[in-house]
Amino acid sequence: MRRPLRTAALAIATLAALAGCAAQSAEPAASGDALSGTVEVYAAASLQRSFDEIARAFEAAHPGVTVSPVYDGSSTLATQIAEGAPADVFASADEKNMAKVVDQAPEPQVFAGNTLVIAVPTGNPAGVETLADLARVTTVLCAPEVPCGAASQTLLSNAGVAVTAASSEQNVTAVLTKVAAGEADAGLVYATDVVGRGDVEAIVPAGADAVINRYPIASLSDAPNPRAAAAFVEFVFSDAGQRILADAGFRAP
Repeated sequence: MRRPLRTAALAIATLAALAGCAAQSAEPAASGDALSGTVEVYAAASLQRSFDEIARAFEAAHPGVTVSPVYDGSSTLATQIAEGAPADVFASADEKNMAKVVDQAPEPQVFAGNTLVIAVPTGNPAGVETLADLARVTTVLCAPEVPCGAASQTLLSNAGVAVTAASSEQNVTAVLTKVAAGEADAGLVYATDVVGRGDVEAIVPAGADAVINRYPIASLSDAPNPRAAAAFVEFVFSDAGQRILADAGFRAP
């Protein structure tokens, strides 16, 4: 009469062991769903401060992922992506340059907006007050093919002001650097570029609200790390990502 009991006990023990093995084998599968690796984010120079913060927050939310940002003028980044740069995500300062890589970025979404201001060195030694003043002082601008340059030309044209730039820079950071160093009396940069800086002052010119740059972002179709790329884009649109952008002075999309 005891043999069936021993058999039953053995069967129960065997089932328990199999259940334990199943649980152990399921655990790696679950952890395998976690994001990992590096996500290469190509982003407009004007996004550097906010995207550095977004990258830190994203890495905190996904400890297995490292964000590797590349910042430059949107036109430069678009060219690099078109030539095969191993980017996972592209965030442009305008829709025109995003359109240059439509084959790699078929579904971009606008995540932020920005406007221009006149940047002058602290104390405004040249006494710049309006866009018209840029024609009489040493002014640096972004090159026309760069989003901030195209926006600058539109803003100046709308105001009927012709400016011969002392230099045409390939990204907005270079314009701001020259102004802050006193190498130029003024420059047109994005409103977000001067937030929190003590070495430059900002003057909001008339008509600035009529020239708004719309920033699109996309995970690239040939991204080396597509899951992390999609998750990064999603994070940019999250409440946390949008709060970081708003704190940096960007407009809502």
